[in-house]
Amino acid sequence: MSSALPCFEFGPFRLFPSQRRLVKQDAHVQLGGRALDLLILLIENAGNIMSKQQLTAEVWPDVTVEESSLRVHIANLRKALGDGRDGANYITNVAGRGYCFVGQAERRNAALEKISFDPPPERVSGLPRRPARVIGRDDDVRVIAELLASHRFATIHGPGGIGKTTVALAAAHQEIERLEDGICFLDLGLLKALDSVPHTLAASLGLMVQSDDPTSSIIGHLRDRQMLLVLDSCEHVIDSAAAITEAIFQGAARVSILVTSREPLRVEGEHVYTLSPLSVPPADRTLSVDQLLQYSSAHLFLERAVAGGHRRELSDADAQIVGNICRKLDGIALAVELAAGRVSTYGLRETAELLDSRMKLLWQGRRTAMPRHQTLNATLEWSHDLISDRERIVLRRLSVFVGPFTLEEAQSVAADDHTDRGRVVEALAHLVGKSLVFIDTHKELRRYRLLDTTRAYSQVKLEESGEADATARRHALHYQEKVARSESGSPIAPRPFNAPGTEYLGNIRAALGWSFSEAGDANLGLQLAAGSAQLFVGLSLLGECQKWCECALGVIDDATRGSRCEMMLLTELGYSLMFTRGNSEQARSALERAFEIAETLDDGVYQFRLLSVSATRPNSARWARSALISCVR
Repeated sequence: MSSALPCFEFGPFRLFPSQRRLVKQDAHVQLGGRALDLLILLIENAGNIMSKQQLTAEVWPDVTVEESSLRVHIANLRKALGDGRDGANYITNVAGRGYCFVGQAERRNAALEKISFDPPPERVSGLPRRPARVIGRDDDVRVIAELLASHRFATIHGPGGIGKTTVALAAAHQEIERLEDGICFLDLGLLKALDSVPHTLAASLGLMVQSDDPTSSIIGHLRDRQMLLVLDSCEHVIDSAAAITEAIFQGAARVSILVTSREPLRVEGEHVYTLSPLSVPPADRTLSVDQLLQYSSAHLFLERAVAGGHRRELSDADAQIVGNICRKLDGIALAVELAAGRVSTYGLRETAELLDSRMKLLWQGRRTAMPRHQTLNATLEWSHDLISDRERIVLRRLSVFVGPFTLEEAQSVAADDHTDRGRVVEALAHLVGKSLVFIDTHKELRRYRLLDTTRAYSQVKLEESGEADATARRHALHYQEKVARSESGSPIAPRPFNAPGTEYLGNIRAALGWSFSEAGDANLGLQLAAGSAQLFVGLSLLGECQKWCECALGVIDDATRGSRCEMMLLTELGYSLMFTRGNSEQARSALERAFEIAETLDDGVYQFRLLSVSATRPNSARWARSALISCVR
């Protein structure tokens, strides 16, 4: 009589509590110890609600654990089970009470001799261990595996710190089963820029090569083998890596190639997979902590914060702060990890505030990480050292932009007497290819942007270059011309929210700030404030409109007194004051002076608007009626 082993069967899974093993269709499911403890406890009490206090007391009997740690482990468990996908429903959260296993679990006895608990052997050469936790990258790993299976050659492309190596390792470990001759992994980040990739690969394959070019020997060795070559961090040896990978692709038909690089190789056979940032919580939704964990950047942040020693209970109000942090860091995995590591030292709110300073570029990560990944500054310095002088000039000048910008805007701001507009276009294309500038594809008009960390780094370089003010002047002049061209031609009604110019708001604010600074150009600020004042009013930013109008009116000189510019500023100032302070003397004075200028300039449109606005306010109606009579006469 064969011996049997008790297990729970649910969906495609079998759980063996005594062996502490979870199997899905005879394949082992990797689970952390705490997550496995939670699953065993929940499934043994299936149908019953387990309070958070019960779960933490059983799983962490001798440790004080905050609820946020339990939430992270439950989220990891749900992810491993595929909970919520394809109709699967195993673990539910009962608000205010706890968690419950709601799947159909049957207790059975499995024949012991038919069960193997030994993991399959791995045939590898130098492949680092499988990443313990890969958050938010399941779809990426699946697509990369499909590219390797169908095309043999894939490059994972993206900026530093986004997680290219992590995804490559996860995909490589997934490929082990189908490879007869295993995997060869090369960390090219250890090489110097002039080192030879072919010689390094030959040495890794165990080949003794006397030739100056070992390519033919490598091809001869690989021609009849079925294996995977993983070349990690190719960007600084791009030419050498490109030549050998193309030769292998052409000469060794059973060899697959997986590359990670901040720049595509651009060779025959290569299929580029651009790795997107981790998903970030939306800005227009209020999320609970449980909802927050559905976004991979927030999930990573909370997990790393807990691992770093943060023990304070996370409230739903704190969830909004975490969401803001993840958006500020653009979902870049390394940046999220480094910020999470500061929470135990500074606190959550203080860490969020520090993100607006340049300190974030110097925050230290894991001691065992590669030097280029120990700080954001080191990661960006690595990329910066690999680009040409012209690309560095354009990159630092682009850092003046707030948010996305168009090609035309980039040319206007980055070009000068020494760098013409054509060279800016060329440099921008190279910066996109090298993952230092991103393309925003959400709108019909192609727009570009710098990630927040790249922008902060490049702003430091801009200041060090001594050309910050010259760049800021071109930036302010460009947007002054923009708002002048986009005037509606009819100032009778404020512009709607989606009127031309709305997308420039962040850059207009930055340009106004520089213009009215000590190093700025007050006359340029005067023109920009006049052109953009109605935009602020149209967006109901009345306090901001008042601020910039007053700044501009404070620098008016005899040359601009009584001009259309002064009339526009006084009109929007009076309008803003009427709705923020009521019918004050300051508002009446501004509107009367604006009307006088409109009369002098014979501007009937502005006269009509000023009269119609004033007539709606009780204390101004008498002045409006008398002015209207005068205007008609």
